[in-house]
Amino acid sequence: MVSYPEGGNKPILTQQANRESNARTYPRHLPLAIREAQGVTVTDMNGDEYYDCLAGAGTLALGHNHPRVVAAIERVLAADRPMHTLDISTPAKEQFVDSLFGSFPDAFGDHAKVQFCSPAGTDAVEAALKLVKTATDNRSVLGFRGAYHGMTNGALSLMGETDAKEPVPGLMSDVHHLPYPYDYRCPFGIGGDAGHRAASSYVENLLDDTGSGITDPAGMILEPVQGEGGAIPAPDEWLHEMRRITRERDIPLILDEIQTGLGRTGELYAFEHADIEPDVVTLSKAIGGGLPLAVVVYHEDLDVWEPGAHAGTFRGNQLAMAAGEATIDYVLEHDLDDHATAVGHHLRARLEATAERFDVVGDVRGRGLMLGVEFVDPASDWRGAGPHAPGGDLAQSVQAECFGRGLVVELGGRDGATARFLPPLIVSESQIDDIADIFDEAVSAVVNTDATASEVSL
Repeated sequence: MVSYPEGGNKPILTQQANRESNARTYPRHLPLAIREAQGVTVTDMNGDEYYDCLAGAGTLALGHNHPRVVAAIERVLAADRPMHTLDISTPAKEQFVDSLFGSFPDAFGDHAKVQFCSPAGTDAVEAALKLVKTATDNRSVLGFRGAYHGMTNGALSLMGETDAKEPVPGLMSDVHHLPYPYDYRCPFGIGGDAGHRAASSYVENLLDDTGSGITDPAGMILEPVQGEGGAIPAPDEWLHEMRRITRERDIPLILDEIQTGLGRTGELYAFEHADIEPDVVTLSKAIGGGLPLAVVVYHEDLDVWEPGAHAGTFRGNQLAMAAGEATIDYVLEHDLDDHATAVGHHLRARLEATAERFDVVGDVRGRGLMLGVEFVDPASDWRGAGPHAPGGDLAQSVQAECFGRGLVVELGGRDGATARFLPPLIVSESQIDDIADIFDEAVSAVVNTDATASEVSL
């Protein structure tokens, strides 16, 4: 029986602030200590309930404590199965791989190999980089502006956001950031179809230019929907072009599906929207059923590693494999990718209705249940990409208002100006309406407060 201290959230939050690293992030804007959680909601130590649209940054595909996942974990524990096996196999591991490979399109899954990594998504990215460098004997890596692939050395080198990189010397060399099609803030100032076609032409010309300064690439890595970058979906045509360009030049294409994978965007994998076949896919978050697990799945032709070329102590997490198998199977059996499309469309329509009412909302975007609302400052003197400056302070105010009303949302994108929605895939339409109502009320409260403050200052 867990003993909880008296006093609600405050003593735990105070203790956390005193003992944890200054690098802690979420508690600074989401000041709660979670007592219990079920489905789409969490309850804090004060007894207050919140809709959880963060959901472990997209990890909890089936929400908190889903019966199918709990039962899978309990079966492993009750049967005295091993909980940790390095890369020694078990029936649980083989069943997980069966489900994982079965979730991919046949053209990819039938020729796939899998490497189990240390438990975080960033570890899968590091392994993927090692894989393609080993297979090609090349060193340059092509990444994209706005990207987020994790916080370890190689992954951090690929990050678009510069603030996290500036204090860290000695990051991975030979990383080249290319323009990612971001319609609202088009890097070419064009937008629309012309914008993403210009982005494709730029990449192709760069790779064919002997004066580009880029040596033969070991690989290209991209997110089909940029997550931390602000829920920015890549156009299908652009993804087709990236696949064509890389294939014609024998450049392995790595798709980072760590946040998009397993139904989040309305397809089991986001690359399926564009009907392309990657060379490498990095996965974590949802595939572990809420427990730590990360893998790299790649075409067998790239499997040139020598024994022991990549390892990791916690790649044998048996509980995560059991939970992951249960999660994958449930998503497939209940067509949660289609459900994400339907309820995601409903949520987007509600968010767009809010955007129509307030000029501080510059853009609503995303796919399935991976949506973003970008706030802007219409009155700013702005000369950057897009019509208005990102409204990071405004977004923080909206986040705080949402929290006070029982809704957890996280921020991302340029200047942290995008409110991001990543609810569990099991969220119902009625819960979506509650979430949208709270968000609309929060935006209205912030805008009206700002308007009142402006009137007072005059």
